[in-house]
Amino acid sequence: MADFPDVATLLDAMASDLEAMGIREANPVIIGIHTGGAWVAEALARRITPDAPFGTIDISFYRDDFSRMGLHPQVRPSHLPVPVDNRVVVLVDDVLHTGRTIRAAMNEIFDYGRPERIILAVLATRPGRELPIAPDVVGQVVETLPPGGHIRLSGPEPLRLSLESTA
Repeated sequence: MADFPDVATLLDAMASDLEAMGIREANPVIIGIHTGGAWVAEALARRITPDAPFGTIDISFYRDDFSRMGLHPQVRPSHLPVPVDNRVVVLVDDVLHTGRTIRAAMNEIFDYGRPERIILAVLATRPGRELPIAPDVVGQVVETLPPGGHIRLSGPEPLRLSLESTA
């Protein structure tokens, strides 16, 4: 297990970056991807603009690798509290790896409407991107991982990042 900075410190920095982008004035809707992204999004929302609409999405049926992964045993309903048409959406996930989860999340968001803009905020990024997706706001950039290494978020309280190895 590797040590990561305290998640609260990462969230404070991410909130500061979002504020520098003018997010408070943008009247955003904050959307977290189940499960870890929802935890991170809720913590970010408390820091930036507690009155902003907060929603969650489950992208299980939007995955392009659904047939390889099989049915996800805990499919949750998505909940978007307001229409996304012409709104700034802050899409939040815990760890950005291949980009496929983010692509699936954007597909689902567009099924709900056409946002003015999507800002991607992730707690951590790691190597292994398969799609050209990059975050606008990131808490921790991990440049290298050991073979079989994975970044995991545990929570919801307290949120903790750790490095796990399957090798």
